[in-house]
Amino acid sequence: MNEEYKKHGGVFGVGEPNTAFAQYFIGNSYLNPLTKPGESNVSLANVTFEPGCRNNWHKHLSKSGGGQILICVDGEGWYQEWGKDAQKLKHGDVVVIPANVKHWHGAKKDSWFSHISIEVPGENTSNEWLEEVSDEEYNKLKWLIKCMEL
Repeated sequence: MNEEYKKHGGVFGVGEPNTAFAQYFIGNSYLNPLTKPGESNVSLANVTFEPGCRNNWHKHLSKSGGGQILICVDGEGWYQEWGKDAQKLKHGDVVVIPANVKHWHGAKKDSWFSHISIEVPGENTSNEWLEEVSDEEYNKLKWLIKCMEL
């Protein structure tokens, strides 16, 4: 493994290769759990994405409550909800994702990116992993954002 990854992850560090969820990511990601299972009803982890890495479209399902909060801690990335324009993310940004909303997040093509992932407690929560964010969709993002800034 390249030592470049150790320079990233913000104050919490990159952690270990995210092998348990690798099938739901395009590219390499790393996971640094910040809470231990059973320690709290709130799960926190620092997730780090190599440049160009992103997760699949997915939903955080819940009958009530639930969802996810992202706190960006290093680098630059993207967040997009189904049917909406992508948002650029940078250190200090916070994204509140309601339960049952289809979305994805990941690094910009030329930047590492890390966020704290907070799984919001709810009733009957689970994750539903969906289709990949295609290279075609992903490669359009930079161009679309430039057009919107003009």
